[in-house]
Amino acid sequence: MVHQVLYRALVSTKWLAESVRAGKVGPALRVLDVSWYSPGTREAHKEYLERHVPGASFFDIEECKDKSSPYEMMLPSEAGFADYVGRLGISNDTHVVVYDGDKLGSFYAPRVWWMFRVFGHRTVSVLNGGFRNWLQEGHPVTSEPSRPEPAVFKAVLDRSLLKTYEQVLENLQSKRFQLVDSRAQGRYLGTEPEPDAVGLGSGHIQGAVNMPFMEFLTEDGFEKSPEMLRTMFEAKKVDLTKPLIATCRKGVTACHVALAAYLCGKSDVAVYDGSWFEWFHRAPPETCVSQGKDRKG
Repeated sequence: MVHQVLYRALVSTKWLAESVRAGKVGPALRVLDVSWYSPGTREAHKEYLERHVPGASFFDIEECKDKSSPYEMMLPSEAGFADYVGRLGISNDTHVVVYDGDKLGSFYAPRVWWMFRVFGHRTVSVLNGGFRNWLQEGHPVTSEPSRPEPAVFKAVLDRSLLKTYEQVLENLQSKRFQLVDSRAQGRYLGTEPEPDAVGLGSGHIQGAVNMPFMEFLTEDGFEKSPEMLRTMFEAKKVDLTKPLIATCRKGVTACHVALAAYLCGKSDVAVYDGSWFEWFHRAPPETCVSQGKDRKG
């Protein structure tokens, strides 16, 4: 087996600041603000227009998804993704850096990192520390919108990094994959409600192990070291030498599990795109595990 050299999943604020200062943002390096916030809290696009990393474009995850799906945040088609990122000036030769403005340091950025990878693009990195630390360290910002020259991007779906409802259902019998749920413990257990959800009980898929995504980050908003991450997986008895599926509420924070494993050298974690939202509405009641009173069935 040939050892695969993994592309760097993280870039530092210092590295990006030097790249911005050297005028490197362009066809070879594109920066994306991929922020998204719950309705009624913050307005991601408005905040982007007010201030962002110089040269960054706004990636609207509400636009770059399957709008015909009844589920919350499903992947767009290959053609849909290719068209969307091409309009942001991204080609297959572009190094893409993604960040968001969440107070945690990173929330939606790993989702877009995974989206690029699942559509066959390997040269993508998350800004370690996010916009929170970019601001805190005093790096430059601008309100000037970027107007990148459109590029041609060819998307090829890598099905090994994506799992469907049917595959996760089959896995309950075959147990070929370990399953990790990245939501907060109360939502995983079913003792706390799912936020902003009508008709969606809390709980988890039968057999899933809980690793809340916030725990992959330091209090300062940076990714923990690979050594610390490995210890966390070991503590949950998750074997990084074996197949692994990540899940959450809608396929977003599950990507933090994929990123953490990648930083430990495991690049093949698959994300269950529909996650708990789809599972709750489709799966047999006995496969929805909950300690709460709103359990299914």
